[in-house]
Amino acid sequence: MRVFDAKLKLQSQLRLMRSENNTIGMVPTMGALHEGHLALVRQALSENDVVVVSIFINPTQFNNPEDLNKYPRSMEQDSKLLSELSEELLIFAPGIREMYPESVESVSYNFDGIEEVMEGKHRPGHFDGVATIVEALLRAVSPDRAYFGEKDYQQLQIVRKLVSQKQLPIEIMGCPIVREPSGLAMSSRNERLPKRLRKEASFIYKTLQAAKVKFGTESAIEVSDWVDNEFNIHPDLELEYFEIADAETLRPIRRKQKENKYRAFIAVYAEGIRLIDNIALN
Repeated sequence: MRVFDAKLKLQSQLRLMRSENNTIGMVPTMGALHEGHLALVRQALSENDVVVVSIFINPTQFNNPEDLNKYPRSMEQDSKLLSELSEELLIFAPGIREMYPESVESVSYNFDGIEEVMEGKHRPGHFDGVATIVEALLRAVSPDRAYFGEKDYQQLQIVRKLVSQKQLPIEIMGCPIVREPSGLAMSSRNERLPKRLRKEASFIYKTLQAAKVKFGTESAIEVSDWVDNEFNIHPDLELEYFEIADAETLRPIRRKQKENKYRAFIAVYAEGIRLIDNIALN
């Protein structure tokens, strides 16, 4: 397993591999790897000859400086986990100046409004930061396929828009959410939850599952009101938002249409730790 901290050195290695007709897969991460990340890497390994895993904590997507400061940094452990999957992996772990050579600022993007709802509404500037670093990483590696988890489903749709708008010849692969035995969606933030709260947080997925059942017979407004009430009576979890939206456009709905696919999206605080999840409704 080889670790690169400079784009030029990585690109030189990838040119050599492409000359041998190898396909390149990429898994962008911010480190603090867990089973959700490893599932992406496994899928990438199964579908490509060469896989690059990037590890870069991107400062421009944190609208809360405290979140950035508290984000776990575990390069040694991450490298160990990746080496157990394959010694042939390439790790791209650049420093700040490598990815932001001039100034640590995000580019402004227009994704037809999908960047302004849900996460975009509650985290101003977040998706500009995400798109800035994802575009930079994709251009640095130029993979055939790049892999993203559906836990960050809105981000996945943003990345698909980005690749389409910039006409990058890259296939964006969405991969299923990986969950803890309790149902809690795997996230690096879960490690910050006290044991008791980590157990309580399984309520988030249980509520999404119940909302899916209700969506079969009730309106989106009725389901949303029910979810609000469920969290109002939960002592440890504070609902930031619950939204039912079109799975493609991410536009919130008020009336269902048979031919459309919908997803439910949720963000919840557990003692200041922000957790997100989503579920397909039909």
